[in-house]
Amino acid sequence: MEIVHDERELETYMKEAVRVSKNHPVLIDSYLQNAIELDVDAVCDGHEVLIGGIMEHIEQAGIHSGDSACVIPTQSLSPQILDTIRDYTRRIALGLGVVGLVNLQLAVKDDIVYVLEANPRASRTVPFVSKATGIPIAKIAAKVMIGRKLCDLGYHERIIEHVAVKEVLLPFNKLAGVDTMLGPEMKSTGEVMGIDYDFGLAFYKACISADNELPLKGNIFISVNIEQKDEAIPIARQLRDLGLILYGTEGTVDYLSEAGIEAHLVRKVQEGSPNVLDMMRHGEIRLIINTPQDKQSRQDHYQIMRAAVDFSIPYITTLQAARAAALAIDAIKHEKVTLEPLSHYLK
Repeated sequence: MEIVHDERELETYMKEAVRVSKNHPVLIDSYLQNAIELDVDAVCDGHEVLIGGIMEHIEQAGIHSGDSACVIPTQSLSPQILDTIRDYTRRIALGLGVVGLVNLQLAVKDDIVYVLEANPRASRTVPFVSKATGIPIAKIAAKVMIGRKLCDLGYHERIIEHVAVKEVLLPFNKLAGVDTMLGPEMKSTGEVMGIDYDFGLAFYKACISADNELPLKGNIFISVNIEQKDEAIPIARQLRDLGLILYGTEGTVDYLSEAGIEAHLVRKVQEGSPNVLDMMRHGEIRLIINTPQDKQSRQDHYQIMRAAVDFSIPYITTLQAARAAALAIDAIKHEKVTLEPLSHYLK
């Protein structure tokens, strides 16, 4: 599976990546760029539907749901959109005649809710939803499957005051040579959770648990493609205002400078030394934010991210995660991290 952006990439993919025949067809979907992706876990008894949780992915649609960080409750959706999601979930679960667990994956763009897929089974997010909300949806589903009715079990969708963030564990430090770029094919091998009353603090805890602790000071390397520059500017400005020093390649430094954000120039990898790899080797970079677009930038990205893994430098490959990281660093600089048992949040 791959996302292609133009005819040239499509031709390359068709020639090099697949063998097309009647027995090996290729399915082509339209890609919803910059959409918000969602997961919903629910239980249906054939007559009623219990929504366990609606999860908003931190990475945009296009990153495999198993590789995307996500948050409960949603952080950017209106009550009207959430009501539409609940309505779609109930109608689909009842329409399919599900008795037990059901998982829906959806996307929201321009206030339109798209249903990507519906699976009448347990999903990998069921343990996260249960821990985040206190609703034992696997146990409820098991009771429903042997004939119990939801109306007799006494559970309802829970509105929570805290924030729970699921972050993924990636195995790149154990797999030398693997491309670390996230995409539509799943690469993660585990999950962790951060929980607090503030999104930034919850995300920071999740990053610590995933062995990807965010820095509170030092140098950051940031390189994003030209199509994302408008989104990157407020993130870079916030990181600078938090006292972090920005480094980047020529294109990124140019448009950050035009926006009045100071950033120091460092060579691209293919331009020779000294470059960002040299800075990483010398311990001069504390965080990598790198979102490549074309094939040349992907080559640089591959070398940079492999070095980040080898030198245990936290890395981010999407602007959505970079935005969450900036909020987390801001929160941790202004508030104290607390350690509480899970029961503290599920009173």
